[in-house]
Amino acid sequence: MPAARRTPRAAGLPSAASAPARLRVGVIGAGRVGAVLGAALAAAGHDVVAASGLSAASAERAGRLLPGVPLLPADEVVAAADLVVLAVPDDTLAGLVAGLAETGAWRPGQLAFHTSGAHGLAVLEPAARIGVLPLALHPAMTFTGAPEDAERLTGAPFGVTSAPEYRPVAETLVLEMGGEPFFVAEADRRLYHAALVTGANHLVTLVAEAADLLRAAGVGDPSRVLAPLLTAALDNGLRRGDRGLTGPVSRGDVGTVRDHLETLAERAPQSVAAYVAMATRTTERALAAGRLKRHEGAPLLDLLDAARYGDTAGSR
Repeated sequence: MPAARRTPRAAGLPSAASAPARLRVGVIGAGRVGAVLGAALAAAGHDVVAASGLSAASAERAGRLLPGVPLLPADEVVAAADLVVLAVPDDTLAGLVAGLAETGAWRPGQLAFHTSGAHGLAVLEPAARIGVLPLALHPAMTFTGAPEDAERLTGAPFGVTSAPEYRPVAETLVLEMGGEPFFVAEADRRLYHAALVTGANHLVTLVAEAADLLRAAGVGDPSRVLAPLLTAALDNGLRRGDRGLTGPVSRGDVGTVRDHLETLAERAPQSVAAYVAMATRTTERALAAGRLKRHEGAPLLDLLDAARYGDTAGSR
C-alpha cells in the first residue's frame, strides 16, 4: 500500500468524476474475488457500505471478510456507493451493467470497475454513457475461497485497462488493494485472458490429470512425486522458455511417445486426446525453437496425427 494515497481528484480527473479520499464502496458479487477486494479496499481506508451475493457461500464469505456490511439487491448497492466493484461471472457482466443502466441505478460521477479478465471497457459502456468513470481491473491471481486468498492479493499483478486520462486512478486503486498494476490495451484484453487461462486453469487440469495417472500406476502419494518435478519444470519454463523443455519430445523419442499412447489407450483412454494435443503443440514449439530438427520432429507429428484419428500405434 502506498504511503500517501492519491485520490481521483489528485490524479487530475474532471470534477464530475472526482471523489473524496474516503470512498463509499459497493461490491456486487461478494464471491471469491469480490469479498477479498472489498476487504482490501476497507483496509486501505475506504468504507464498504453494501454488497450483494446470491449464494449461501457468498453470504458466509461476506460475513467473514466484510463484517457488518449489509447484503442488498444490486441496484441498492449501486445507489449507496461512490465506487462500485463488479465481481461477477464474465457471461453475466454485460447484462448486469446494461440492466442497472435501464433501471436508472447508475449516476454521473460514480466510479466502477469490473474484475473480468475477458472484458475491457466496452462492457461498461451503458454506465459510461451516463457519466460513470469505467475501469477494468483484473487480478491475475487464482482465488479459491480459502483464507489464504487475502494474502495472495498482496503483490498480485493486476491487468489494468482504462482511458489514458483515468489511468492514474486505476493504478492508485490497484496499489491501495495491495496489487501491482500493468496496462493491457482494450484490443488485447481477450488474448491476455486466454493466456492466463492457458497458464493457470489448464495447469490445474494437467496436474490433476498427472496425479490421476500416477494413482492408476500404483503411486499412493502423487503430490510427493509431482511437487519437486513440477516446481523445477515451472522454474525452467519461466526462466528459459522453450529452452527449458525436457523429456521424450525434446529428444525425438518416437518409440517412447508411441508406448505412452498405447498404454494410455489401454489403461486411461480418456487421457489420450489431451496427451496428443499437448505432445503435438510441444513438438511444434520444439521445432520452432530449434530444440528438434525437422527430420526428428516429422515422425513425431506423423505418429500424433495418426493417434488423433484413433491409431495410437501409428505407422511402425
